[in-house]
Amino acid sequence: MDADPATAAREACALAALDRSALLCDLQELVRIQSVTGAERGAAQFVVERARALGLDAEIEEQDLAALRADPQHPGEEVARTELVNARVRMAGAGQRRLALCGHLDVVGPGAAAWTHDDPYSGVIDHAGRLFGRGSVDMKAGVVAALHALGAIAAAGVTTAPVDLLAVSSEEDGGLGAFAALRRDADYAACVIPEPTSFDVVCAQAGAVTFKGIVRGRGAHAAHRKQGVSAIDRYIPIHQALADHEDAMNAAVEHPLMRKLDLPYPVLVGRIAAGTWSSQVPDLLEFEGRAPVRVGESVSAAREALEQVVRAACPDAELSWTGGAFASCQIDPADPLVEVTAAAAAAELGRDVGRVGVPWGADMRLFAAAGIPTVMCGPSGIERAHATDE
Repeated sequence: MDADPATAAREACALAALDRSALLCDLQELVRIQSVTGAERGAAQFVVERARALGLDAEIEEQDLAALRADPQHPGEEVARTELVNARVRMAGAGQRRLALCGHLDVVGPGAAAWTHDDPYSGVIDHAGRLFGRGSVDMKAGVVAALHALGAIAAAGVTTAPVDLLAVSSEEDGGLGAFAALRRDADYAACVIPEPTSFDVVCAQAGAVTFKGIVRGRGAHAAHRKQGVSAIDRYIPIHQALADHEDAMNAAVEHPLMRKLDLPYPVLVGRIAAGTWSSQVPDLLEFEGRAPVRVGESVSAAREALEQVVRAACPDAELSWTGGAFASCQIDPADPLVEVTAAAAAAELGRDVGRVGVPWGADMRLFAAAGIPTVMCGPSGIERAHATDE
């Protein structure tokens, strides 16, 4: 849809006030801050300092970890932490209905493989104009873009509804930062999260839960292995059962947007550890992984289904649920928030944008659970998130 002349004029004023060079420099600086999950304070302080320099109100919000962990709706954690901090940036506006922009500051580790530009936190820009560094895609680019958009609107003197930018911690391991921010203030008419979506508007988000399993065997000398019971041999049927479970969940996908994905609901075992000596029958195997929560399915139902699969393959396997619990969520593709977000993205790109579903968990579901209409829409590059040379 075409903007009315008054809206177009306001947008032109804001764009004229946008300092693209400063935006890029700030993104480089933020990428260089190694804000691996559990150590986000430096990144939060940077956002606050830059927000104030742009003429916006901003503050660090110290969160009460003990109270959050005691909350019945606590979304889980996977990384040890001694503090939880968020940055909240406020842009004043007219009216009582406020918009939230939310982006996470925490990043995963750099991994074991070598990076092309050596330093995983370099923020270097190559000859093609691509900026490299852990978190550049997921999702510091979105955070910095949102910050500078608010700064440009304020500098231009354009009047809009009030907007808060929530730059949160702990998204990667469960969403405790966004959970804490909403416990403090959830009075928002809508929320947009600039996760990397290639500017498609995400209307459905699968969930995910992490699990840990233990399989026990009986040790013996390698020369007398038949007197032992290998925990590895006992685990193999579980691995096959989990693959079959993935096939079953993806054979008849109900949600139309999720049905379009190559693998809407992936199951992954990401770590296996067994045995202590090459000539000893292993008497213990540990495995850890991720199970999906289908759109419309509860976390408890997803856990129960996986427990049945594992125990059918190995009745005495011990299964526990560790770390984050990402519920699924969805919004009607015809919702006004979807329409206005898609129209804005299409106008900027000069092409239609999709209404899509994604197979990964995100903070979107926390806003939806609080009754806040929410979409995700942001830059391209999701295929490089969590990967070498992001």
